[in-house]
Amino acid sequence: MNSEVKSAGRILDLLEYLSLQRQPVSLSQIVRDLTLPKSSAHGLVQTLIARGHLAQDEAGRYSLVEGSRHGFPFRPHEEELVAAARPYMESLRDQSGETVLLATMNAHCDIRRLFKCVSRQPLRYDVNMGSPITPYCTATGRILLAHASSDVLDAYLAHERFLTYTRFTVANRADLLRILIKVRSDGYAVNNEEFITGSTGIAAPVRDKAGTVIAALNLGTLTSRFVGRQDVLILMVRETALQISRTLGYGR
Repeated sequence: MNSEVKSAGRILDLLEYLSLQRQPVSLSQIVRDLTLPKSSAHGLVQTLIARGHLAQDEAGRYSLVEGSRHGFPFRPHEEELVAAARPYMESLRDQSGETVLLATMNAHCDIRRLFKCVSRQPLRYDVNMGSPITPYCTATGRILLAHASSDVLDAYLAHERFLTYTRFTVANRADLLRILIKVRSDGYAVNNEEFITGSTGIAAPVRDKAGTVIAALNLGTLTSRFVGRQDVLILMVRETALQISRTLGYGR
């Protein structure tokens, strides 16, 4: 006796199907490829969008969000953030030729990647969405630490074990505090081979309508491509983060 629940089976079929797609797909393509009734397919995708597992682009096509590929859905506020950031991230990826990521941090200074647009270059920076991020020696982490409350930062500094990942890693509390002051002043952060040899990250803050930093926009590249382009890339990241912030209501 087959005890499978039809609706649950269809949801799993749809998730498995979308996980294999390299480009967003239309509802009609989903209906055709999975031989689903159109009304059922529409209901399934809307349910997955509402739960933060799918994103829909301006053309009405659907794609599985990176969080769902690694086992977690978006929280309600993250869905809005990713929807606002995605077109700007894709544009930055295409203009720079590099990988672009969006991440947030909780009160325990755990960083969570929400979305990524991977470079189309044969040699590129890429990362598993679920892999850990060390805040003190990454551009994303430094942006988020620099704008954390004093209580959150003090608790982090009191408990963090500062390890050396490469010969360039800054692993000293006093030096980190000086770096965070500069990050707040400059409006961006750079990790130049401190976490992974041969890779460089640039990050800038994303703010909500109240001006609070709620995320970090990061561009990851090979260090060899960062050299000579650093000023242009930093400017691009800062401008893109500001565009996303304005879309969220900042500066209105």
